[in-house]
Amino acid sequence: MDGLNPEQLKAVNTIDGPVLIIAGAGSGKTRVITHRILNLIRNGVAPHNILAITFTNKAAREMRDRVASLIANDKDLNLPVSMSNSRGERPFVSTFHSLGVQIIRAHAREFGLTRHFTIYDRADSKRAIKEAMEQSSIDPKKFDPGFILNKISLAKGDGIGRLEYFGAAKDFIEEMAAGVWEKYELILAKEKALDFDDLLLKTAQFLEKREGMRKYYGGLWQYLHIDEYQDTNRVQYKIAKYLTDGQVLAGAARPNICAVGDADQNIYGWRGATIENILNFEKDYPDATVITLEKNYRSTKIILSAANDIIKKNILRKDKTLYTDNIEGEKISLLVSYTENDEARAIADTAKRLIASGISPGEIAVLYRANFQSRALEEAFIKKNIPYQLIGTRFFERKEVKDVLSYVRAALNHDGSLRSDISILKSDLSEPAGEPSESWGDIARIINVPPRGIGKATVIKLASGVTDLPPAMKEKVAGFWKLLGDIKKEIMEKKPSEAVKFIIEETGMSRVFQKGDIDDEERLRNIQELVSVATQYDDLPAAGAFAHAGTVQTAQDGASGIEKFLENAALATDQDELEKNEDAVKLMTVHASKGLEFDAVFVAGLEQDLFPFKRADEKEVSRADEEEERRLFYVALTRAKKKVFLSYAIVRNIYGAQRVSAPSEFIDDIAKESLEEHVPEKPTGAKAIFIDF
Repeated sequence: MDGLNPEQLKAVNTIDGPVLIIAGAGSGKTRVITHRILNLIRNGVAPHNILAITFTNKAAREMRDRVASLIANDKDLNLPVSMSNSRGERPFVSTFHSLGVQIIRAHAREFGLTRHFTIYDRADSKRAIKEAMEQSSIDPKKFDPGFILNKISLAKGDGIGRLEYFGAAKDFIEEMAAGVWEKYELILAKEKALDFDDLLLKTAQFLEKREGMRKYYGGLWQYLHIDEYQDTNRVQYKIAKYLTDGQVLAGAARPNICAVGDADQNIYGWRGATIENILNFEKDYPDATVITLEKNYRSTKIILSAANDIIKKNILRKDKTLYTDNIEGEKISLLVSYTENDEARAIADTAKRLIASGISPGEIAVLYRANFQSRALEEAFIKKNIPYQLIGTRFFERKEVKDVLSYVRAALNHDGSLRSDISILKSDLSEPAGEPSESWGDIARIINVPPRGIGKATVIKLASGVTDLPPAMKEKVAGFWKLLGDIKKEIMEKKPSEAVKFIIEETGMSRVFQKGDIDDEERLRNIQELVSVATQYDDLPAAGAFAHAGTVQTAQDGASGIEKFLENAALATDQDELEKNEDAVKLMTVHASKGLEFDAVFVAGLEQDLFPFKRADEKEVSRADEEEERRLFYVALTRAKKKVFLSYAIVRNIYGAQRVSAPSEFIDDIAKESLEEHVPEKPTGAKAIFIDF
C-alpha cells in the first residue's frame, strides 16, 4: 500500500461501519476498492463474506481480476486454499443485475421459475410489449411500444410493482401502461422469463418480504461495497439497504457498507438514477465516515482546470476540486466548422495527424451527445482510411449470435418458448418468406435456422398443440426436437465452449456460412468468436452438476458455466465491445464513455440545444436536467489524459432541415487562457447562408 496517497490510505484502512468515499474522476477509486478488500482479508474477514457491486460487466471483470491478483501476490496472506482453485474463497464481485440473477436462481422455485429462466433483452421486451398491446386492443402504430416499455421500466426502477402503479395511475397513458403491463407479465410468465428490470425489482421484493433471507444474505456478505453509487436508482438503493439491514439482523454492530461515487458524474437520471442516494448517504447512515479523493492521476492541469470551471456551477453536488501533480499540458483546442460534414472531416484529419505523431488509434476517442452524429463521423473516417470502432452495436445483438444463444435457451427451457408467440406468428404470415423476425421466441426463432423446411404455419400448429401433421413434416419436427435433446445433453455434461461448438456444427450453421458470401464469412467469424467467449466459463461446473440440487446454493457457487455464459450475454453493455481491444479510434456517446480514459478526446457537436441537449417540445429545461447535462460534459472532459478537442458546427442538418446553432454555453464556461481556437478558411461543399441580425 506504499503507493497510496493519505486519503486513499484512510479509505483503505477505514474498514468498519458505513463509509462514503467521494471519488473524483481519475482519483484511483478502483485501486482503493480493491486494496480495501485486500485489507479486509488481511484483517481476518473471509473472502466469501465480501461483496462488491459495480455497474458494468467490464468493470466487474476488471475489479475481480485485480482483487484476485492482489490476493495471489500478497505473501503475508495465509489462505487455506489458493485463490485460483477455490471459488468459495473469492470475494463476490458483481453487477446489480448479476447479483439479482444469482439470488433469483438460488430460489428459482419461490419465483415460479426454473434455474434456466430466460432474461429478456430490450428487443425481446419490445416484442412482448407489442404483443401485450395487441392483446389489449391497443394499436402499436398509434402508441410506440418502446414508450410504454420505458414507462414500465422507470416504474420498476423506482421499486414500484404493477398493482401499485395501477392504483397510482394519474392519466389515460398510465392506465393504458398498467393494462399492458398485466398482459406483459403473463407473457413473461409463460416464457419463464424476466426482463432486466425484473432482476432488480423481484430481488428487492423478495428481500423485503423475507426477513430470514435478509438475515441470510446479510450474514453471508458482511462487508458491502458499491461502486458508482451516484448512479443507483431507487430499487438498487433498496437492495443495498436490505443487505445492510440483514447485516445487523445477522449480528453486526452496525452496517458495513462502503459507497464509492461522485455526484459530479451522475449522468443517468433519464433512466432512473437518483443523485439523492449519494447526497443523502449521511442521513441514511448518520455515523458514516466521509473521505474525499481529489487527487487526479489521469489528466493534465489544463484539462482539470477546465473540468473544475464547468462543474462548479452546479448546486447538487459534494464540494471538491480536482488537482494533479501531472504536467500543465496542451491547451484545449476548439475546432469550428461550418457544417457537420466539415466538422467530421476536421476531426478525422486531426485524428490522422495524431496517429502520424505516434499516438495509438486506440488511445483516441470521439464522443458525441446523440447517436445520429456518428453517421457523418463514420463517413469521414472511412474516406480518410482511419481505423475506427463504433461502440454501440453489441456483439450479442447480432442475429447469428442470438440464434446460437436461442438454441442454448430453447434446449434448456423450451416448455414455455412457443406459447406466447401464436398471435405474432399469425400476423407474420403475411410477410415474405425468409429469415425469422426479431419478434419470435427462442424455438420459433431457430426451428428453421438454418432452413430445414419447417415454416411459420407449422410453428403455429405446434404452438397451438396440433399434432396432426403430414408424415414428412412430422419427421422434420421430430428431427428438430431430437436436435434440442442432443444439445441439452451436451450442455448438461460438457464445458460451455464445447456445447457452443456442438450447436454450430450439429445445426448446420457452420456449413451454411462457409458456403455463403462475404457477409456469411463475417457471420461465421462471429459465431466462432462466441466459442471463444464461452471458454471464459469453462472452469465452472457443467449444468448437470445442479440438475438435481435440492438445497439453496449461495450466489458464489450456485451457477454453472452455461448459466453464467447466458447471464453475461444477456447483461452485456456497449462497453463490452471494447473487450476486443481493437487498435482503432473509438466512436461513442458520452454516456458510453463513462469509466474509460484515452490520451486524446474529441467532443463533437458542442452546440446549444444539442450539447447541452434540449428536446424539441421543451419550452424550458429544468434545473435538474441542466445540471445533468453539465455533469455529462464534465465526464467527457475527464476521459482525456493529455489532449482535448472541442468541436462545433455553425450549421447542422437535423431531421432533414438545416439549423443554424449557437456554440454551446459550456465553451464560454472554460477560461479563455485554457483554449485555442481553430477556424477553417472556408466551408467545403456548404451552401452560403446569410443571416440578418
